[in-house]
Amino acid sequence: MAIEECLHVLRTLPFQDLDFAKVDHHREIRTGFPEVIYCPGKTPEQILAIATAMLDKTSRIMISRAEPEIYDYVKPHIPEAEYNQTAKYITIGHPPTEELKEGLTVVAAGTSDIPVAEEAAVISEFMGCKVERVWDVGIAGLHRLISKLETLQNSNVIVAVAGMEGALPSLVAGLVSAPVIAVPTSVGYGANFEGLSALLTMLNSCSPGIAVVNIDNGFGAGYMAATINLSITNPK
Repeated sequence: MAIEECLHVLRTLPFQDLDFAKVDHHREIRTGFPEVIYCPGKTPEQILAIATAMLDKTSRIMISRAEPEIYDYVKPHIPEAEYNQTAKYITIGHPPTEELKEGLTVVAAGTSDIPVAEEAAVISEFMGCKVERVWDVGIAGLHRLISKLETLQNSNVIVAVAGMEGALPSLVAGLVSAPVIAVPTSVGYGANFEGLSALLTMLNSCSPGIAVVNIDNGFGAGYMAATINLSITNPK
């Protein structure tokens, strides 16, 4: 590599200033995973500009909370972009390895919680984990969850997603030895307070082994779950 080229690479490694955004190219080197582009508040042109800049440094990009019109704008410019409509995620590239690490399960209490649960699943898969999805097993029908008990007990880590009263993570944590990452969702009626009641239920859980992320934060839960799963050297 020529000296001039080396200087150019070093200048842009920490971040690239696009005026409206400072793209953190160094994040993948520091943490093992590139910066994720969060769509709300950004124009389609800004999102495409950030993604294009990132493609100069990485082959893996995730664009979160992307409405279909964002994907329609990005796709002609980046043909390899793929869209998960349930999670509202655009992915470019593939997981770092073809052999995905087993042991991660994502559980959703109700069908209305699936978008947040799928967000957790998508980020975990993109980080290199094989994800078992268990949908619509809320506590109103305990037999539905118990039918998946073997899957849960064979997991290294579980993401439990629930709105309404948010009791599912406490129940799951009482049945397994694996850590449970609880995700409250904004699904629920008036006194749910857009997820606050579910959040407080999870924070006040008497079951040990639960950690709680913010309301509707499937990304944070999926990232943490994948980090835990990938660090385990002696899986179940």
